[in-house]
Amino acid sequence: MPALYSRNDALSVHPPFGDQRLTTNGSNWLFTVTTIFGLSVLALYALKFRARSGERFFHYLFIIANFAGLIAYYAMASDLAWSPIQQANQIRHSGNIRQIFWAKYVFWVIAFPAIIIALGILSGIAWATIIFNIGLSWVWIISYLVAAYTPSNYKWGFFAFGLLAHLFLARSTLQHGLRNADRVGIKRDYLALAGWVNLLWLLYPLAWGLTDGGNYLGVTPSFIWFGILDLLLLTGVSFAFVFLSRRWDYGRLNIAFTQYGRVPSREGTFPEKHAPAADAPPAPAPAPAPAPATDPAAVV
Repeated sequence: MPALYSRNDALSVHPPFGDQRLTTNGSNWLFTVTTIFGLSVLALYALKFRARSGERFFHYLFIIANFAGLIAYYAMASDLAWSPIQQANQIRHSGNIRQIFWAKYVFWVIAFPAIIIALGILSGIAWATIIFNIGLSWVWIISYLVAAYTPSNYKWGFFAFGLLAHLFLARSTLQHGLRNADRVGIKRDYLALAGWVNLLWLLYPLAWGLTDGGNYLGVTPSFIWFGILDLLLLTGVSFAFVFLSRRWDYGRLNIAFTQYGRVPSREGTFPEKHAPAADAPPAPAPAPAPAPATDPAAVV
């Protein structure tokens, strides 16, 4: 009996369109990235059972982010979630109709904030700063999305807006986050994680400028570039957080999420670790104290 799917027929079921389009090799690569994201989701879900109660925040956060990557890359591998966009003669002077896959931008809207939240919680910066950084990432990504759908040279104005938001975000995560991480004694780990994230983030504007922006690289080469970047960024950071978190003192870092909320105790322990179990039998009531004996001689 032949295999159900002996070959990748995604492009036959969903034909591509345009001068710059997805190829079968590109679809095969995207299915490979999809598989890696799927395995990451399963691995992170299994690892959360090894973490103590109250220390699964990073597991939950990155399971959702990798799940988004799984869905987005499956859609793109199936040649879905795209639009044909007329390209201005930027760098490549032939082939002006390009497939723009909006699914990867939707994925970044979920993945980048997940990383920002993880770095913010780890460094202990204020929630207002975390929300500000998330907003900057959305401005960055949406500016690139609008630029990709702009057929004229005016796209580079949106690119500049996104680049400015990117620079603000890099400064916040490296300067403010590092200063707060030093206060709680986690500077080395935070510097390694934030440095890795910002190093990869520097490659995204270059990749976008040569692909959806400048139309120099075709759709398949662009997905090879972005696929590697997304895997190194999200999957790499996900497992780095999960494994490094085993040596972090959640009480000292004030990242202990307990059944009472994110509440640190003065002793640096979780409240429920010293509370009686919910199904424990109630303690027996103390016996009443005996009544004091009456001295007959004291009675008048």
